[in-house]
Amino acid sequence: MDRRGFLSGAAYSVAAAVLPLEHVTDIASRAAKARTGARVGHADVAAVRDMVGIFAVMDERHGGQHGRSALVQYLMSDVATLCRVRFSSEDDHRHMLSAAAVGVHQAGWRAYDGGEQGLAQRYYLQSYALARESGITGHDAFVMRTMSQQGMKLHRPEHCLALAASAVDKVHGRVDTQTEALFAVTHAHALAKAGQRQEAVREVERARTALHSAKGDDVPFWALSWGPPAATVHSRSAKVFETLGDRRRAAAMYGAAASSRPPGTYARIVALDLVAQAEMQAAEGSIEQACATWGQAIDHMDGVQSARTRKAVGNMRRDLSRLRTRGLRCATELDERARDFLSDRR
Repeated sequence: MDRRGFLSGAAYSVAAAVLPLEHVTDIASRAAKARTGARVGHADVAAVRDMVGIFAVMDERHGGQHGRSALVQYLMSDVATLCRVRFSSEDDHRHMLSAAAVGVHQAGWRAYDGGEQGLAQRYYLQSYALARESGITGHDAFVMRTMSQQGMKLHRPEHCLALAASAVDKVHGRVDTQTEALFAVTHAHALAKAGQRQEAVREVERARTALHSAKGDDVPFWALSWGPPAATVHSRSAKVFETLGDRRRAAAMYGAAASSRPPGTYARIVALDLVAQAEMQAAEGSIEQACATWGQAIDHMDGVQSARTRKAVGNMRRDLSRLRTRGLRCATELDERARDFLSDRR
């Protein structure tokens, strides 16, 4: 993390996505040799989780670039030190490594949100190393799931299905049903990208069944990176249907995802889900409905510093340029609002 200036120029590597996890495990093993110093325990783990949680809330409300340097500095100083000291119990040490993995995962997410895909990938690999060393069931698989999603987003699906399938296998029957639903729906998306339509739809249904059959089990701290599992399953299901060309169902699921998140807390991701819903509505010919949804999305973007939201508004203007030629007032007014939004964030 201390070499961010070097890594920020790194490109996303397909080679690094070929399950390089045995090599990463070697990195994790070296950390075990650095356990020296005073004893710490459960309260220290709770403190790191709380602080990482605060950074996560800041990220969702204001975008990945707000407080990013502060997060990296916190990980480099406080968290790195805590990972090396003596612990009251081995269980506390395992949970501290897991909490650190969540923090590094979030640093990767912030790099992703800033468009620095190579840096994000390297953060994810380090997060995997920490999660793997922690031995917490399912945590390393969750990072594999994230790596699969990154590859799909970048239209580099070469190894996404292998990552998603391996992650599903690692957690099957070993985590609560809500968490298992998160893995199943990512697997569904990877299957859809691979052209396996029936298998993808079947996995979506499996994810939804798991979600609806949840019995109130606690979801692990590391599985809440994107908020409530239900909202994440809806959003990822929408991406499956979009990939399969079912725009009507995709629009409905994007809308369900946006409405499933607590108001005022997940501004960026709600805005992005609404943008995606509007794109599906426009593609289906529901222009006025799409303009209204796009307008709601911009409402949620106020105060958000995110390369992805700026790109989403830029794409919105591109789509609106085709609609303005039809003389639609809603398209003209929305385009002016989008133009002002981008001008204010230069």
